Amino acid sequence: MYTFLFFLAMGMAIFLVGIWCLRHGLERMASDRLPSILKRFVKTPTRGMLTGIIVTALLNSSAAVTVITIGFVSAGTISFADSLGIILGSNIGTTFTTQLIAWNPQEMILPIVIIGILLWFMLKGEKRFAGLSVFGFGITLFGLNTMIHSLAPVGETDWFRDILAAASGNPLYGVMAGAGLTALVQSSTATTALTMALASQGLIDLAGAIAIVLGNNIGTCITAVLASLGSPLAAKRVAVSHVLLNVAGVAAFLPFLNLFTKFVELFGASPAVQVANAHMWFNVISSFAIWPFTRMFAVLIEWLVPELR
Repeated sequence: MYTFLFFLAMGMAIFLVGIWCLRHGLERMASDRLPSILKRFVKTPTRGMLTGIIVTALLNSSAAVTVITIGFVSAGTISFADSLGIILGSNIGTTFTTQLIAWNPQEMILPIVIIGILLWFMLKGEKRFAGLSVFGFGITLFGLNTMIHSLAPVGETDWFRDILAAASGNPLYGVMAGAGLTALVQSSTATTALTMALASQGLIDLAGAIAIVLGNNIGTCITAVLASLGSPLAAKRVAVSHVLLNVAGVAAFLPFLNLFTKFVELFGASPAVQVANAHMWFNVISSFAIWPFTRMFAVLIEWLVPELR
């Protein structure tokens, strides 16, 4: 009866391994250039935001970019106010991966994995890590499909449907579930992928799936909070700004969840694509809502987290 749990856990593990390979390969290729890129292009909120979007999309991790930013702020390389543009951009850039896996070309998984392996052995130096990234992308798709297929038998059980019906009926349950699971696995992409799998099998309605995705954005803040512990005041302000941005965004969206769900239904034919689009639209709207007021937002954070005398 619980065989699906084994395959679900296996699918999640494979997905996380794929995400690690994809991220690690990209990080190794960009490791020498990343510090100079971040320091050079953050002097205005707009440039910082664009930099955050591009770097996060390439590294496939808003948490990693946030942690790096906290490190730069702690070292005094970047000011707290300049770091906010990167944080806003990282929230948008992290949606690139979910858009990519929503495409989910099952018939291309094996060729992608083989190409990744070939690139790893054929290329030299840092370039070979491009092969690791391609291999990781293929493994990520395989893990997603394993999760989708493992959940298929669950739809026939009454108890699982009752649990999901309760969660779907109360968006707060979905938000808390998304936040808790993302904090646990340290990957909003993985939690979003699991939500896409549930939606693909018809085990959860779109509104419930979107509530979980909203919660993912809160759960992913735990990495920034942990990274800021024991850091200077400016670094703590970066973490607080990340938390406040996402929590305030979720609070603003929840009253309009049904309207937002109808909006998302207009884009994307499949449930998985709709969930990925919800993830993208939430982060784009939240970040652009704050973007014109970045300096004022910095003043607010400085007031909320004052310097102790």
